[in-house]
Amino acid sequence: MIVAIKYQRLKTNPDLTPLIRVYLAFLNHMQKSDGGFHNYLSYERTYLDVEGSEDSMGRALWACGCTLNSSTPRDMQMVAKDLFDQGLPKVWNAIGIRFHAAVLLGLYEYYQAIPSEHIKDCAEKLGNILFERFQDQTREDWQWFEPCLTYDNARLPQALFAAYSLVGEKQFLKAAERTMDFLLKVQMVDGIFVPVGNDGWYKYRGNRPFYDQQPLEAAAMVDAAVDAYYITKDKHYLETAETVFEWFLGRNSRQVMVYNSKTGGCYDGIAQQYVNMNQGAESSISYLLARLKIEEVRQGFWHQEEI
Repeated sequence: MIVAIKYQRLKTNPDLTPLIRVYLAFLNHMQKSDGGFHNYLSYERTYLDVEGSEDSMGRALWACGCTLNSSTPRDMQMVAKDLFDQGLPKVWNAIGIRFHAAVLLGLYEYYQAIPSEHIKDCAEKLGNILFERFQDQTREDWQWFEPCLTYDNARLPQALFAAYSLVGEKQFLKAAERTMDFLLKVQMVDGIFVPVGNDGWYKYRGNRPFYDQQPLEAAAMVDAAVDAYYITKDKHYLETAETVFEWFLGRNSRQVMVYNSKTGGCYDGIAQQYVNMNQGAESSISYLLARLKIEEVRQGFWHQEEI
């Protein structure tokens, strides 16, 4: 849904409203009476879980925020608003900071459509949660929110950049810059983007795994780097976004194409000895998110004061 909306923002002709309507109907079906979301559904449309993961709920709310801030028909925007409003209270009892980060990105989109002090207050509260985690975990040689670098890492500084743009809290900006620069220091190797591998992840003062590298991480870094550029006007971030995007196109540690131009899909990752040839939905969506972000900044889509 996020990809479809971002594509529709950039392109003047295609109308993806029917596709977005399908995705919105799916989220509407998946939302529970308490505002949470299921994550797994069978072909028979029966739920396969009791409670969806925090990550899936955060991404659902982010998608709803994007729909609200779109050119879709008003009735669809109002459905997205209702889903978001019902789901937002779930975040206050959650512990996953990627949930917090995704909701912050959704709040930013929500505010662009319907500015309100309530939305700013929620963004500030979530920004403070991330900032406090940063203060608690950061060390001189470890400028991060957690004692381990895992997955979708760049969404965390990206969310703090978004929080800063909404509320103007300088400590959010400083923490976003410090964590973003730390992440780049770890993941840029000889001018090439080398995301932290999922083989045990990268624990503080542990060994840094280089494989398996996943498209999800590259997409998050492209998004975060462009948003960092929008906020700071530091062209180093913009150059970084271009370099990271090239990870999909063969500029990586194994010099292999991860994007498949013939199918429009994206391989699931780079292992030390091979490329995972499966082209899963998450990987393909990751490529599309990164591609759209690069096209967005090349077209000068956002005004200078926006993120």
